Amino acid sequence: VQQLRAFSKWTWHLDEVFVKVNGKRHYLWRAVDHEGEMLEAVVSKRRNKAAALKFRKKLMKRHGCAEAIVRDRFASYKAALREMGVLEKQQTGRCLNNRVENSHLPFRRRERAMQCFRRMRSLQKFASVHSSVYNHCNQERSLASRDTFKLARAVALSEWRQLCSG
Repeated sequence: VQQLRAFSKWTWHLDEVFVKVNGKRHYLWRAVDHEGEMLEAVVSKRRNKAAALKFRKKLMKRHGCAEAIVRDRFASYKAALREMGVLEKQQTGRCLNNRVENSHLPFRRRERAMQCFRRMRSLQKFASVHSSVYNHCNQERSLASRDTFKLARAVALSEWRQLCSG
């Protein structure tokens, strides 16, 4: 199990996004690793310590412990981390959390195209599916040559088609 969770020893970036569900404000808590891959997305009605603690526990159950946790200066994160006893692992700073802030952009584009969500459950399902598809198909075009990018995109597309057919 530890070998499977070895990837979780990295830096996590935590943030929350305001999302309207049927005209009411809800919160989508998101965790991104140091490479920009989405780890977890949880929807809640509240934005408090209990919701942050629930999100953090779910994240740890699935991915183990992180080496460092980058967060914004939202007080609920600090309270939840203090209660879990990992306050020394946190990092806050002016531009440290840009990785997770930028990961909201593809989600927001897709959300705008869908126009709105009717139920909390559909938002939760959409967020988890969208993140897994985006993680699989995102090839970081700016970091690779054209030939490498096209090859990686073709491999990801063929894997995706194989997953969808079977």
